[in-house]
Amino acid sequence: MNSVATGRHPALRGGLLALGAAGLFGASTPLVQFAGREVGPFSTAALLYCGAAALGAALRQPVHREAALRRADLPRLGWMALFGAVVGPVALAWGLRHTSGTSASLMLALEALFTAVLARTLYTERMDRRVWAALLLMMAGGIVLVLDRGGTGQAQLLGLLAVLGATAAWGVDNTLSRALAERDPAQVVLVKSSLGSVATVALTWVAGEHWPGWGPACALLVIGATGYGLSLRLYLLAQRAFGAARTGSVFAFAPFIGAALAISMGDRSLSWAMAGGGALMLVGVVLHLAESHGHEHAHEMLDHEHAHSHDDGHHNHTHEPMPTGPHSHRHHHQPMRHAHPHVPDVHHAHDH
Repeated sequence: MNSVATGRHPALRGGLLALGAAGLFGASTPLVQFAGREVGPFSTAALLYCGAAALGAALRQPVHREAALRRADLPRLGWMALFGAVVGPVALAWGLRHTSGTSASLMLALEALFTAVLARTLYTERMDRRVWAALLLMMAGGIVLVLDRGGTGQAQLLGLLAVLGATAAWGVDNTLSRALAERDPAQVVLVKSSLGSVATVALTWVAGEHWPGWGPACALLVIGATGYGLSLRLYLLAQRAFGAARTGSVFAFAPFIGAALAISMGDRSLSWAMAGGGALMLVGVVLHLAESHGHEHAHEMLDHEHAHSHDDGHHNHTHEPMPTGPHSHRHHHQPMRHAHPHVPDVHHAHDH
């Protein structure tokens, strides 16, 4: 966190990080459809996460700046790799071969719905009426999309349902990753992507898929590095700033970016029903971003380790000499009570 997080709009920093993640991932959807049109779903996923793993290795931070992963984190990373780096991208790659890039991009907005509901269930993140209204609008938009694609034939509907399965898998992945948001995000990207790429390479061999030529392979590696690796790093930083549910909701801008890019690349499948469904989802996202929440609250005694700075009103411990900027080490929080606008980050998980 920084001083922005304790100002009038504490969601701003997290929102901007989530928007950056959304932009990169949203653009990747039609690009994957274009670059991987002759590539099997398993080999597509393998190349995407090989690129993401390379990006994670390049951006790893020293331990004095970011908290390193621990052995106890490996089981969680394994489940994240299964849902987020195997099931999700394989289902998306298959779905993109059977439905339009525009409708698939818009359907990905439902990832926010799965993420928010799971975050509420597992982490008891506070969700007021504004948040629930936003999620209901997104769900209504998704229903409109399914009904629209169902009217164009069974193949289109099955493709869209596969994309829906990908959003559910990524919702599970997003919720699992919340517990690792305080670790070095590049290291999380590296380990998760490495596990996912090993699994999908093995599935590629079992399924007998042929590897693509150098052109499509290099394109998918670059898309994976930016749209999956860098996007995930920004997503984890956003979760650190303002929680899993809100990050998932802001990330729902990704589909609209992807749909706009798909249309600019020549996709002419946009219908009035698709536009209406997308509009419902967009209103839901904007409604959620307007959230403001503040009251007097108590902080209990806490010991933990994560990257932090000393200008956020919550890290009052001293060093000799005092460092400048973000740094990481295990530190202690004394009990305190105060009032300010806040979001459910690592320091504001209190009940309401």
